[in-house]
Order: sequence, then C-alpha cells, then structure tokens
Amino acid sequence: MEGARPRHVLLTGAPGCGKTTVMVAAVRLLQAAGRQVFGFWTEEMRQGGVRRGFGIELVSGVRGVLASVDRPGPPRVGKYGVNIQAMDRLAAPEVERAVAAARNMPGVIVAMDEIGKMELFSRSFQRAVLSAFDSPARVLATITARPHPFADGLKQRGDTRLVTVTQGTREGLPQEIAAWLLRD
Repeated sequence: MEGARPRHVLLTGAPGCGKTTVMVAAVRLLQAAGRQVFGFWTEEMRQGGVRRGFGIELVSGVRGVLASVDRPGPPRVGKYGVNIQAMDRLAAPEVERAVAAARNMPGVIVAMDEIGKMELFSRSFQRAVLSAFDSPARVLATITARPHPFADGLKQRGDTRLVTVTQGTREGLPQEIAAWLLRD
C-alpha cells in the first residue's frame, strides 16, 4: 500500500478470498489501539452444512438476517431473498451514528462488510455510505469486485485505496491496514 495516502481502504477480491476475515481482524486491531469503530459485517448462515442465507452483525453485537432462501423477495440475488429492512434498520443507522460521532471525536473508523449487490438494494444504506466517505471518519470496507455503478464510483474516488485480497496476500493485511488507518 505504497504511494499517496488516501483516507479510506476498500478490500476487494474473489468470493471466499478472505475479505471479511481481513476486515474483522483489522477492526480488532483498531479497537485494541483505542479507536472508536462503528459498522457491521456479514456472515453465512448454515444449516446442516448448507448455506441458507446471510446474517448481518453490528460491531456492537446486534444481529439480523440480510438474506435467506426462505425469504420470498423481491429483491432476490440468486436463490436468496434480500431483507432490505435489515439494512435500513441496522446498517444505515450504524453508519449514520459513526458519521455523527466523527464530527465530535477524531479517529472514528466505519467498517462495512460489504458494499455489495444485496446491501445496495437499500437506498438509505447508499446515502449513509456516501455520508461516511464524505465525513471526517475513515472507512474500511469490503466491496464487490463485480461491476456495479454505485460501487464503481466508490472505487474511483481519489481518497480511496483499493486493495485486492487473495489467499496469498491476506495473512499480513490486517496489521498493514490497521497501521495505515491509525496514521493521521
């Protein structure tokens, strides 16, 4: 991550490469360093070894269901019905809390996993994401590698560093990213 120092870090890569693992590990390092971290991550929901959907968990531990095979949709992504209300009720307000905190407290980090197709069905989440990128907070997020107009706009911002995670590079990335975001 050499060169000019953008304020925000976006992690991208193929599904299963470890983006979420890298982000969560970096969040733990940032918290251990005393930074106030807001945000969320997603996780697979499995039953009998079969993926049934995706959950969402705030840094504070509050949980919800983002998408499920049992949810009829629309919207749908593949076999999953997407719960836009989870993004509207959990993720968007969490990001907005971070933006408000960053106005009064230096060093706030907003962690978002993921800025992807399912999450971006929520217009309130889209607005919150833009607000976070334009606020004094620093953003650490995973983002879809696939083309998406909203995500592509974030990747092209001059204040954003895009890092591709691979199985070969992921091991040292949490420490590198945390050190990057701790520099003021």
